[in-house]
Amino acid sequence: MPNLLKRVFVQNFGLKLVSLLLASGLWLVVARSPVVEVVMKVPIEFKNVPDRLEIDSASFTEAQIRIRGPERLVNRLRSTDVSAHVDLATVVPGIRTFELTSNVSVPYGLEVVQVDPTQFQLSFDYRMTRSVQVHPRVTGNFAPGMRVAQAIADPASVMISGPRERVAKVEAATTDPVDASGTMERASFVSHAYVPEPLVYVVRPTPIRVTVIMEHAGDAKKAQ
Repeated sequence: MPNLLKRVFVQNFGLKLVSLLLASGLWLVVARSPVVEVVMKVPIEFKNVPDRLEIDSASFTEAQIRIRGPERLVNRLRSTDVSAHVDLATVVPGIRTFELTSNVSVPYGLEVVQVDPTQFQLSFDYRMTRSVQVHPRVTGNFAPGMRVAQAIADPASVMISGPRERVAKVEAATTDPVDASGTMERASFVSHAYVPEPLVYVVRPTPIRVTVIMEHAGDAKKAQ
């Protein structure tokens, strides 16, 4: 036993002494540093979202974290050093309340004083994907007697995805406004399709070619 104790305390004694002095010096520096507080806003990370589910509400996307600690550590703190997250691995469709206070991480030596919100709710729904038509949106100032006879989108439809109930409400996707001012017969423009319904998105978005065909207002009356 004496030999064992001797090896523990004596072996590499120089290195152990240096390590002890460094640790003591660091502790003294931190201990003497004034204690300050800082408030940071960080995005809430949603981890392990089930493949078939979509978040159907987005009331809270970031958290406000008040952090306390030695001034030296706080001054070096960056937003990427702080994280707030919730684990969604076990969620099912419906509304669920999440507690955020215990899911905040800060660097060693710092303390979380306050989290806002401490709790929040999220709504979940099954994911739905379907095809909808693309309706071109054409604007512009045209020559007297001229008007848009037809606006053709290519591709004529896009796939959209999102929470089931929201996707079911979408009648069509719309292009960004196409300014066809000055067009007399036919012109093509490149635009993009979007869905105004929140949390519904276009799957694999690609440019939309919009062809605008003009006509004389009198021609439409003759056709009737």
